Amino acid sequence: MQQIVDLPVFRATCNPSGPCIADEREQLDNAEFARRVRVAATILHRHGVRSGDVVAVVLPNRLEFVVILFAAWRLGAAVTPVRPESTAEEVNYQVGDCRARVVVTEAGACGTLGLAELAGAEIDRSEVVRVESGCAALVIYTSGTTGRPKGVVLDHANIAAMCAMLVGALELDDTDHSLLILPLFHVNGIMASILSPLLAGGQATIAGRFSASAFFDLVERVRPTYFSAVPSIYAILVVQPVELTPDISSLRRVICGAAPMPAELIERFETRFGVPIVEGYGLSEGTCASTLNPPRGPRKPGTVGVPLPGQTVAIMDDTGRLLARGTRGEVVIRGANVMRGYLGREEATAETVVEGWLHTGDVGYFDQDGYLVLVDRIKDMIIRGGENIYPKEIENVLHAHPAVLEAAVVGAPDPILGEVPVAHVVPVPGTPIEADALVEHCRRMLSRAKVPVEIILTEAMPRNAVGKIDKRQLRALVADVMSGD
Repeated sequence: MQQIVDLPVFRATCNPSGPCIADEREQLDNAEFARRVRVAATILHRHGVRSGDVVAVVLPNRLEFVVILFAAWRLGAAVTPVRPESTAEEVNYQVGDCRARVVVTEAGACGTLGLAELAGAEIDRSEVVRVESGCAALVIYTSGTTGRPKGVVLDHANIAAMCAMLVGALELDDTDHSLLILPLFHVNGIMASILSPLLAGGQATIAGRFSASAFFDLVERVRPTYFSAVPSIYAILVVQPVELTPDISSLRRVICGAAPMPAELIERFETRFGVPIVEGYGLSEGTCASTLNPPRGPRKPGTVGVPLPGQTVAIMDDTGRLLARGTRGEVVIRGANVMRGYLGREEATAETVVEGWLHTGDVGYFDQDGYLVLVDRIKDMIIRGGENIYPKEIENVLHAHPAVLEAAVVGAPDPILGEVPVAHVVPVPGTPIEADALVEHCRRMLSRAKVPVEIILTEAMPRNAVGKIDKRQLRALVADVMSGD
């Protein structure tokens, strides 16, 4: 398998006129994509980018992001994707933290390098350098749920290992065509929807901002074989008008990641659209994915599948002892996909990667068939009067109610018990439901300590940049409500 950094040249040599990458503006064949990469590398080189540097990319979803990615790699530099909706303070923090040599933006204002300048130049062949597998390739910033975001450093060996695992597990080949609908500043979008299909010989189309009303028209026009999304997107799609019957016959499978997906939502989507959902699990520190429900089955909704070949996924207690199947503990991961570390944060790295094991902060267990079941985040656990309560257990019960589209449970401060569970629920549109009825539903299925003390009905959940429900915001809202009482 060729190095990923050489992929543009390899594809252009093997099949110059074959389709490579597209977005809403244009389509590039392999030869043109390789040429664009060489041009962009020339411009970056003229702006002082050298091996070991970092290029910050502040762009919405568009194919130039991928061009710059490979151009930087051609020079031996790494790329840090910056969320385009970030505030000036957030951008300055990330750019400063990774000491980016160049910042690429759409317009190129305020001392940044614009796309127009990257598009036109004579190609200088002197900038190509030898890229070792241990060279940094990506610096992905975490969502910052605990303090300032940290830069996850992924090297070329991490990326090569991850892509090979995904290509094998998803059985991707040169007939595959991915539709990217997740943001390109997140590792899932880069790995699962761009690099892996291109490495397999397929192609990728980059969608702009996700729109439920326009999504199926896009699928009918582009004819992708798969896309990767988060649970909230599937929740939006299943409640589209019943008279909507799009032609989605090109889809072989769809992927769900970033957050556990309720089994009820998987069933709703598959029943309505007839496309299998392949649910996986991973994190940026593991370069994207660590487990996957096998596309050929058996798939087990309610689990996140089995470990990807080349990775060891285990359950560990707080003393570092590995636990037997069926026992709950922290999910830990070993493999060539585990990050090099957090940029400039040796102490945080040492706390997260211990003796080769990546500590995820997730609680889970393996069932009798070896499928991983996620229980919750360790930090999301609610301790009510000394009893450990996992919000996901309550959320699963709420999702089993036919009127519930989404549910999120957080702990609220209590002067006597310490914490008590409070649920936020988004009802299925057009389905009337009262909070009291949902409380009764929980009472029938949960022990008294786990029943939410309050259920708040809402039209939408707060979300972070990747589309996950932002429980930090929910905790703040709940704390304000409870203190107001």
